[in-house]
Amino acid sequence: MKSRLPLLFVLLTMGIDAIGIGIIAPVMPDLILEVEGGHLGSAAVWGGIMAASFAVMQFLCSPTLGNLSDRFGRRPVLLVSLLFMAADYLVMGIAHSIWLLLIGRIIGGITASTQATVAAYIADVSKPEEKAQNFGLIGAAFGIGFVLGPLFGAFFAEFGVRAPFYAAAAFAFGNMVLGWFVLPETVTDEIRRPFEWKRANPVGGLMQIGRLPGLRILLTVLFLLQVAFTVYPAVWSFYCAEQFGWEPRMIGLSLAAYGVLMALVQGWLIRYFLRRIGETRTLLFGLCFECVTFVGYGFVTETWMAFALIPIGALGGVALPALQGIMSRIAFDNQQGELQGVVASVNSLGIILSPLIMTAIFYEFVTAGALFYLPGAPFLLSAVLIVAAMLLVLVEPRAPRAQW
Repeated sequence: MKSRLPLLFVLLTMGIDAIGIGIIAPVMPDLILEVEGGHLGSAAVWGGIMAASFAVMQFLCSPTLGNLSDRFGRRPVLLVSLLFMAADYLVMGIAHSIWLLLIGRIIGGITASTQATVAAYIADVSKPEEKAQNFGLIGAAFGIGFVLGPLFGAFFAEFGVRAPFYAAAAFAFGNMVLGWFVLPETVTDEIRRPFEWKRANPVGGLMQIGRLPGLRILLTVLFLLQVAFTVYPAVWSFYCAEQFGWEPRMIGLSLAAYGVLMALVQGWLIRYFLRRIGETRTLLFGLCFECVTFVGYGFVTETWMAFALIPIGALGGVALPALQGIMSRIAFDNQQGELQGVVASVNSLGIILSPLIMTAIFYEFVTAGALFYLPGAPFLLSAVLIVAAMLLVLVEPRAPRAQW
């Protein structure tokens, strides 16, 4: 049990990252309307700006933290980031202006850049053949956090839209205390790498990692997948309020249902797929189910239809761990932090662009004067991006074929 506590800590860190996103999702429309006024369409645009700001900081800081963890270790990077994460939740809790909320999201983007360090820790302690399934544990932890976050958001929203943020601050600080006592360092002198600013930035890191065979095309697939998948945090709350008339409680329950199924798929079911069909086919399998789900949300009009699509979308969750496993096999042991920093930056770049694009499309198709009314239009764009990602995996000859 004692030997499992470090893994529990890093997975809790990932879950707390997800709690922060999940808490915001159900209450964000009401919170923005409370501090800024306006209507739901304008609130969605502000929500997109905040999500993009969060992602910009992840994009800029993830390679830096990944490289710092390769030099100074995973432990100090994780503990310091958790301390600042707790401070961020407190800032969000007291915010009474749209600009303070925006500052809170900027701080949150920096602290959430620890995802690269968490992934690097998992790579440190995993055998090569176990990396993909262990990256699935990260997704499962994120899924559990995504369950708890909306539940906290929906429950505490009954006491005010700010209450969930104080609870999240307590969780982040408590996890930091746990890590202080149980987390050993996994970066040894054998794999420790000097810190270089030219590699500790998104462009430099991408150029360095991109030299490894096959990684550029895989990073492009990752980018398309992230832009498509970010449609959920970007517009789900606004889409469900517009299309189905859901209140925060129902939005929270839908996100919780998705999170439960995602945790089951990435924490358990993915192992079956990896053993049976290999990493590349698992990746394609997940992309197919994501595409079906996005097309469905483009046109469904009833609540039961929306919930029926949730299990199909959750099966698509096998794609990302499989993709991460393929990429981690290509990188060297002393590049795992750098690789995960680049992966996090590519993810962040997708998260920067996606909310701006998706919320703008949502606005254009739900406001008066729209060419035609279609709240699900952003999901149809996501389906197109997933098809492009599938074609790259199938057609690109440099993509690894060892796991077919």
